[in-house]
Amino acid sequence: MKSKAVQFLESHQSGDTSAFEADAQWRRENASWLKRSRSVAMAIIDYMQDNGLSRNDVAEKLQVTPQYVSKILSGKVNFSFKSVAEIEERLGVDCFRAAAVGV
Repeated sequence: MKSKAVQFLESHQSGDTSAFEADAQWRRENASWLKRSRSVAMAIIDYMQDNGLSRNDVAEKLQVTPQYVSKILSGKVNFSFKSVAEIEERLGVDCFRAAAVGV
């Protein structure tokens, strides 16, 4: 006889296959650029905190949408060098300084 907890879990389990393994594989395959993307995100977060700015404020400075700023802050944007240079110029930040220290 199954416990109530097991019965509850079985009756509420999702029919969808978990994407955890595929997501983990993707993160392993893309670890190099994801690390740099997180560095950009952290530089912007530090800038926002230091200057008391919101996501909307940063969006205005970068001339992008607040939704794109949210995507940047997720640390999962595969930037071009040009995009990083524009962020650095418009905000006056060094996006990879923190990454170099941590290496």
